[in-house]
Amino acid sequence: MTTRPSHAAHDTARFSGAAPGTAGHSGPPFGTARHFGPERSTPRPWLSRRNRRDLGITLVLSLLIVLFLPTPPAAAGANLVANGGLEAVGADGFPVCWERSGWGDSPYTFDVTTQAHTGTKAMQITLAQTTPGDRKAMMLENPSCAPNVTPGHQYDLSAWYTTTTPNTVMTVFRHDVAQGWVYWTDLATMPITTTYQQQTVRTPVVPPGTDQIVWGVTIYGAGTLRTDDYRMEDVTQPSPGTTACTAGAACTKGAWQVMPFDTPVRAIHAVVLHNGDVLLVAGSGNNLDDFAAGTFKTAVYKPSTGTFVNVPTPADLFCAGHVQLADGRVLVMGGNKDYPSADGTVGYKGMPDSFIFDPATTSYSRVNDMTAGSWYPSATILGNGDVISLGGLNENSSGMVATQYFDASQERWLGLNEANQTWSFWGLYPSMILMQDGRLFYTGSHVFGNGLPGTGASIYNYDANTITPVPGLQRKDERDQSMSVLLPPAQDQRVLTLGGGNIDTNPDANRLTDLIDLKQAAPVYTAGPLLPTGAGQTPSQGKMYVSAVLLPDGKVFETGGALHNRADPVYEASMFDPVTNTFTAGLATDPVPRGYHSSAFLLPDGRVMAVGNNPGDGSFDTRVSVYSPPYLFKGARPQILSMPDNTWAYGSSNTITVDGPIVKAELIRPAAVTHSSDPNQRFVDLPMTVTGTTIDLNVTSNPNLAPPGWYMLFVVGANGVPSVAKWVKVG
Repeated sequence: MTTRPSHAAHDTARFSGAAPGTAGHSGPPFGTARHFGPERSTPRPWLSRRNRRDLGITLVLSLLIVLFLPTPPAAAGANLVANGGLEAVGADGFPVCWERSGWGDSPYTFDVTTQAHTGTKAMQITLAQTTPGDRKAMMLENPSCAPNVTPGHQYDLSAWYTTTTPNTVMTVFRHDVAQGWVYWTDLATMPITTTYQQQTVRTPVVPPGTDQIVWGVTIYGAGTLRTDDYRMEDVTQPSPGTTACTAGAACTKGAWQVMPFDTPVRAIHAVVLHNGDVLLVAGSGNNLDDFAAGTFKTAVYKPSTGTFVNVPTPADLFCAGHVQLADGRVLVMGGNKDYPSADGTVGYKGMPDSFIFDPATTSYSRVNDMTAGSWYPSATILGNGDVISLGGLNENSSGMVATQYFDASQERWLGLNEANQTWSFWGLYPSMILMQDGRLFYTGSHVFGNGLPGTGASIYNYDANTITPVPGLQRKDERDQSMSVLLPPAQDQRVLTLGGGNIDTNPDANRLTDLIDLKQAAPVYTAGPLLPTGAGQTPSQGKMYVSAVLLPDGKVFETGGALHNRADPVYEASMFDPVTNTFTAGLATDPVPRGYHSSAFLLPDGRVMAVGNNPGDGSFDTRVSVYSPPYLFKGARPQILSMPDNTWAYGSSNTITVDGPIVKAELIRPAAVTHSSDPNQRFVDLPMTVTGTTIDLNVTSNPNLAPPGWYMLFVVGANGVPSVAKWVKVG
């Protein structure tokens, strides 16, 4: 029989007296697949069974004097264990989210038995001999199955079990955001019992830098162990009588974690790649010395391991445009040709260079130049996979008025005479959102100074070469570094614009929001609810440099910002509900200031990552923050058990299987964000046909609603908790 690689490296370190985690994990990094293969037979250091037992007893007694709970809490909180009842079984015949693990030469068997505590399935392990080694059924070390935890919190872990040997212990590993998976502790030795008993143990306080744990029951002596009905509950701030969430303030506010490492580059631009990594582009990073030295930087951040890969950067991509192409590569256009003159008479100049970043090779390749230099250009993918870029500054530091069109099939920028032209200036990073009929909606969100003449918002028809004003945008000349999002679902065609200011006149940033229904024959903005205020703000003060992120539960998380140009950070975060058109104020706030050159974006595990801050003194904050929304504290994640195909055609029905009831499914386009601008961010609803745990998901037939490319597929359980995303290529 073959099994998955074991946790033996950590066991060796633990039982030989080494510090936990000092031995390398025998499996691959967090988030990667584990491969089946024979157990290693290489001899390992080993304490005698007695010494091992004495060491375990010493540790356990010191913990259990204060931590052991003889009975479970009276009020049950949310169970954070996926498939804790073991009833969902995968194609390998073993319970979903669990793995066979262990090491050593003792003959053993792993079984799924019908002798369950409840239901019809339990896990059973039999060791034939007491020899060096152990066997354990452990939770899978991946973001979908491993329960999320919060540093500083404590958790009650419980399982029902029978065992015929005293050599049985509850074992816990933790995921350190800088080190990966490391051994944490053995929590309890479990007494012999021939009838099911429940063992409940409270963890120590979760250490800093830990975001997930896995645990299970280990047998290391001859005998049979049977386990069932695993539970895990946050008991940091128990709420008597609750059945939904016992994580205290995190239940309603969520929780931030500042990572124990900095980015090696100034994260001016952020793109979530379809392999789950994050592309961070700095170019010269708003640093004149780096520009003069030709020091241009890019890095790829790997959330699964907390590591970075530096990428050779061919030009100063500072304040370029970027968009994800249909095949998952990233088109990067324009950037910085030169910084302003010393006397201030000449401003930044745009360059025409254009590149494609390929996640497969972690490298840039050059494509033909744009038709004009572009600094702060927009980039919007169309339903046919082509890209339109508008606005920015040209090579002479003047407003760029050309419509620049990238033909994806030819992989080149069309010439000026090949693309339709209106010779209109759209501002810097104008937010251009693709509508369901193929036209572009300029939302009025932009960067730097006043908005455009007229109403400040408009609809652009590329094919007809027409621009139609859209009325109703409030204080259009104070929407500098506001942010606009196409609200969930994209099928509703509603846009929300939030906040803003004006870096020229530098008033207090505002609290304004505006809503528009683009399905109307003559769309008009209407005033939305005011942004909530941050600590110490007056009732009229809001923020610019806003970040707004579409979440898999269908809400919009807004965070970050500042009161004035490159100054006075605002610590405020809220959740907007498109169903009720209301904000929920008072969410947990990022402890790191996030003003100019900051971004926030959704990760495939349902968390939000925030980077950047570039105050007026020229400094740059390279800390990374990660936000866990309230839904991550409300129970175990639903599991997408199978997805036969990850390439979905328009108008198709695609079958997945899940482990329990789900209430919605959607595709979310991964972020490509800079300067409060990501016009391609969208949440596409997938109507469901449900047959038990078999779900048919129906993809829109309109590519303007879901432009071709890679999307994150989420399903949301009946408890409101989303799955970890699977990647789907549409079109």
